[in-house]
Amino acid sequence: MHNHPMDEWQHGHDFHFDDGGHGERSTQRVVLLTVAMMVVEIGAGQAFGSMALLADGWHMGTHAAALGITAFAYRYARQHAADPRYSFGTGKVGVLGGFASAVALAIVALLMAAESVQRLITPLTIRFNEAIAVAVVGLAVNLVSALLLQGRHDHDHAHAAGHRHDHDHNLRAAYLHVLADGLTSVLAIAALSLGKLLGWVWMDAFSGIVGSIVITRWSLQLLRDTSKILLDSDVPSPLVAGVRGAIEADADNRIADLHVWRVSANHAAAVISVVTDHPKAPAHYKELLARFAELAHITVEVNPCRGDKPPLPTGAGAEAALLFPHLSRG
Repeated sequence: MHNHPMDEWQHGHDFHFDDGGHGERSTQRVVLLTVAMMVVEIGAGQAFGSMALLADGWHMGTHAAALGITAFAYRYARQHAADPRYSFGTGKVGVLGGFASAVALAIVALLMAAESVQRLITPLTIRFNEAIAVAVVGLAVNLVSALLLQGRHDHDHAHAAGHRHDHDHNLRAAYLHVLADGLTSVLAIAALSLGKLLGWVWMDAFSGIVGSIVITRWSLQLLRDTSKILLDSDVPSPLVAGVRGAIEADADNRIADLHVWRVSANHAAAVISVVTDHPKAPAHYKELLARFAELAHITVEVNPCRGDKPPLPTGAGAEAALLFPHLSRG
């Protein structure tokens, strides 16, 4: 069966982050561990009267839901990568998953702070030995979960070292949730130990407040990073300037309109309108941008310049002056 000659002009829009499914499988394993430990800690916290354990258990519960979002995002992006309903593929599904997880992280912090304040006002009797033992088990689960995700997270940063945006916000969200769990476990162990040794029962509730502050900072940073991509405002200025410079350094080209935005955490798209006295095929202008690895999708519109071409305009009205040079001459 021979391909139609026009087939070579077709191209896909598969821009989702693909690490061979390792991130997805690791996340699924972490979800199972987190759910199991959540049940243990909430039950133990109720039985032994520890706010630190309850906070950690609730924390794990919401993290289990957030990690479920992460796993779903991986699966959905993979299954719908070639779906024509998504104009630029499913590259932002993972970013959206990271954003949703960040919101969950912020809610966790708020609930932890509220309950901890309540426990400061109305302290409960705590069975320290049992509570500490459960907290240690919780920390061990957190360490195992972190190890499951660490390899993929390091792989992500190794790529990022050579390419600023080659990373996976979905995996980063999962990793932050595991770190947050580990932090609350450490705080719970420290607070319960001080409460047992020094009689500082209030440390149990205070640890929940400290943990909520740290987790809030993590969630806000992830919200900032993902929202920029979702709102198409995360394209670095050097990339935009580089695109403009590469086009306008060739012949007498002038860019009349330029839009660059992210279609995933790792890929960008560009729509470029060029005005020139010597128009060439769009492939020529795309070749000028071949060194920009981030540009996974480029659309070029070529406009022949009519009449005497004006100098490169600046300031307000620059685009209009380039598109309609006869108007600028009066």
